[in-house]
Amino acid sequence: MPESTATLYNDSAANWQRSEPILLSDFTARPFLLDWCGDVQGQSVLDLGCGEGYVARKLLEKGAGKIEGRDISMEMIENARASIAPPDRDKIAYEVGDATNLSGHPDAAYDLVVAVFLFNYLDRAQTHAAMVEIARVLKPGGRFIFAVPHPSLAFLRAEERPFYFSRGDHGYFSGRDALFEGKIWRRDGHGVRVRCVHKTLDDYFSALNAAGFGFMPELKELHATAEHLAFDPDFFEPLRDQPLHMALRVKR
Repeated sequence: MPESTATLYNDSAANWQRSEPILLSDFTARPFLLDWCGDVQGQSVLDLGCGEGYVARKLLEKGAGKIEGRDISMEMIENARASIAPPDRDKIAYEVGDATNLSGHPDAAYDLVVAVFLFNYLDRAQTHAAMVEIARVLKPGGRFIFAVPHPSLAFLRAEERPFYFSRGDHGYFSGRDALFEGKIWRRDGHGVRVRCVHKTLDDYFSALNAAGFGFMPELKELHATAEHLAFDPDFFEPLRDQPLHMALRVKR
């Protein structure tokens, strides 16, 4: 029986603590997602699967008015709370909890909900439950932005640095809801454990539709760009021309 996701992140929380980009996805995913959030000046934001608060802090720098972060790992939340600068303590709050039950959050309360690498830890039923809750707490016209490892990644990459998932004997369709363990590397050479409960592209679109998101989502496939390759060829070259992450943005 694999350890719980909460235990995994309680045990590895120190590996995620950072004040500047260091993880692969800090370069290949998070900058794009933060840009995709657009103008957040004065807006209310819910950050699900917030970890140690990296994205929340960046959104605060962009001018968000109030941010609430939620994560299943107590250690990650403690690190997130410890990283709040004194002037920001009335603008950002963190709590321990999962994303499938947001009963403590009122209807239509947020302009923006972000979930950066959350759904790869949830199965299809949990993903649907979380998206129903997200639709409920978003204001009309509010935005929902999330990213997951690209559903094809485990089937295209060998089990080697700087990013992989082990699919075992599972196929793309037959492996739905199977747990794939993996690693993602930091630029200092340290590998950090990650995991993915495999879902197909259709699973994500079906969950959004069932949750009541009536607008067509925007989808971007994120990868190592020419800028990444020029910046650190040794680190990024093994990822050339490979799909790493999938990002979606949809309006309520």
